[in-house]
Amino acid sequence: RTLWEQAVGIWLSGGWAMVALAINALVLFALGMHVLVKLAAKGHRSVPEKTWRHWIDHRDQRRGPIGRLLDFVGGARSIEQTGVFFEELRGTEIVPFERDLQVMKVCVSAAPLLGLLGTVTGMLATFGALATGSGGEKTMGLVAEGISEALVTTETGLIIALPGLFFQYHLSRQLERYKAFLAHLEAVCTQKQHKTLSRAGQEAVKPVPVVRPQRRVAMPQRSEKVFREPVRILQKHGKVA
Repeated sequence: RTLWEQAVGIWLSGGWAMVALAINALVLFALGMHVLVKLAAKGHRSVPEKTWRHWIDHRDQRRGPIGRLLDFVGGARSIEQTGVFFEELRGTEIVPFERDLQVMKVCVSAAPLLGLLGTVTGMLATFGALATGSGGEKTMGLVAEGISEALVTTETGLIIALPGLFFQYHLSRQLERYKAFLAHLEAVCTQKQHKTLSRAGQEAVKPVPVVRPQRRVAMPQRSEKVFREPVRILQKHGKVA
């Protein structure tokens, strides 16, 4: 209870800038947890490559998010259509993560700026107390409140920004791994599609057997001398007129 009371007292001493810092921190870490859970649910790190390679050729054995991805891109009839399907897949899978990470990046950058704004307002309150006060305990109390507001907001902004920066970097690395997985999956599916189309083309175009024409055997022509020799012999003996 004492720790909670001290935390509430420090929070209230930061002034109105602490409300903006609280909203900024809530948006930052809520988006970060959302991206982390969604990336973990994709299953690209839990399914071995050997398994999803086997699922490409066996539709009935596909399971989970990777199986649904293969069902989406598995209906392609050409290599160009496979590329179109994967481009659409990136638009639906990657773009929401990139949008959330961009918002997180803005929140990380805004946290120290909000703290700096609280610092400026705290210093203004301090100088205002010095200008209007007549000295004494009341003036010193106002000065202390202004300095406390300036320091607390600056510290809170840095406390939000530093973990948020590392968190955003970690999620960016996880998203890059998912992008690499999709690129590898596209390459494997394209190779499978190319092999399937090549095999189908070879089966469709069968070689036509070549029918060679039969060669005609030229009959030897007898010369006129061969036919005239028997006639001459017969005429000599008077057998032929």
